[in-house]
Amino acid sequence: MALEDKLDQVKGAVKETAGKLTDDKQMQAEGVVENTVAKVKDAATNVADDVKKAADDVKDAVDGAISGLKNALGNDDK
Repeated sequence: MALEDKLDQVKGAVKETAGKLTDDKQMQAEGVVENTVAKVKDAATNVADDVKKAADDVKDAVDGAISGLKNALGNDDK
């Protein structure tokens, strides 16, 4: 989780709680929205990181397979 997203979650939670304590429905709603947006951004970042890792793993597997085929055929040139 990015630090900025975590801080936005905390800020949203504090704003939501302050809105509840002061019976300020608008502040409470803003806090819920800020907290939710930060969580969605964090989830999107995690998905993007997972996709990048999977793509890197596939690339490494393909590179390894090509290298193995070259070795099996006796062609070590790249």
